[in-house]
Amino acid sequence: MPSLRIVGPGRAGTALATVLRAAGWTTEAPVPRGGDVVNAANGVDLLVLSVPDAAILAVARQVRPMDSTVVCHLAGSLGLDVLAPHPRRASLHPLVALPSATVGARRLAAGAWFAVAGDPPDALALVEGAVTDLGGRALLVADQDRAAYHAAAVIASNHLVALLGQTERIAARVGVPLAAYLDLVRATVDNVAEMGAAAALTGPVARGDWDTVERHRAALPTDELEAYDAMVRAARRLVEGTP
Repeated sequence: MPSLRIVGPGRAGTALATVLRAAGWTTEAPVPRGGDVVNAANGVDLLVLSVPDAAILAVARQVRPMDSTVVCHLAGSLGLDVLAPHPRRASLHPLVALPSATVGARRLAAGAWFAVAGDPPDALALVEGAVTDLGGRALLVADQDRAAYHAAAVIASNHLVALLGQTERIAARVGVPLAAYLDLVRATVDNVAEMGAAAALTGPVARGDWDTVERHRAALPTDELEAYDAMVRAARRLVEGTP
């Protein structure tokens, strides 16, 4: 089985090393953030730079290139250019939320989706093999599409959390706990999975009930209106089938 080393073993890097080790990969001693990375690519098939996105370029340039080693990052929005001058480059972005290394490892081993890229082809094959070893599903995302791909991931996860934060604030004003809404959220996600977003849309915008929308707006604090109005526009776009 292949071998790997993690540079900057935070939540994502530690989770990835944990599940690949369980899948049979050899995991060499990681290099902590701030550690000497010059020889980090020596003696491994895959070197994973699990550092903040803004640091990948600088860290990659500090690593002495090895013809036999694929150097990989975990960033969703970046292409392979940040890994120059390494001759074998790849990216492996797990499309899951990783709030901790322990939770992350469990999710990475549960059939997760991963956005992958690699150059030359054998570098791509190595990270695709890692996904296969984890029982996951690989999505080939080209460099020019990475930012849009990652924006969709942020909307699906981070923006959903922000919307639920708004739900929590507004519901608290009338004494209703967030927990009362979570079954509705789960059922809605299930509906989208089964029918697609447009068909799953219910509520006043789907019905064209603008009187109810105006009652909502009148009841909301001023500082909640911007987000509410933006989502009304997004819902109307679904109803109208606007590209």
